[in-house]
Amino acid sequence: MFENKLVAIINKDLESGVALNALAHMSIGLGAQLGKNILRLNDYKDGQDNIYPNISQIPFIILNGKSSEIRKTVISARELSIAHGIFLDTMTGGTYVEQLERTEASMEEALKYYGCVLCGEWELVTQLTRKFSLFK
Repeated sequence: MFENKLVAIINKDLESGVALNALAHMSIGLGAQLGKNILRLNDYKDGQDNIYPNISQIPFIILNGKSSEIRKTVISARELSIAHGIFLDTMTGGTYVEQLERTEASMEEALKYYGCVLCGEWELVTQLTRKFSLFK
């Protein structure tokens, strides 16, 4: 059993390419926030000494849900101080500067959640994510 649980929730209305882009961005951000030790990253080596760096020992569970459900989960994660990353509709299209400006000009209630990633105490993350289905 692991101390922490690593889960992503992807908006079920997204096309696969958009969903994968959101997952990649959120995962990079959360990984930078948490670091190698918390994520329990290892380098794998094959029989020819080729290195495959920074693969987590922790299972990474990918779920799906509605934007409103993801939003509620993020609010709960904040309240419980669970490490998380988020990707929003304002974070696509145009330049990153336009994305930053679009996000800053938006009220939180108007944002469409493309997804979130969570990493925290196993039981707390389980409580927040048990209502979601596995991503298909």
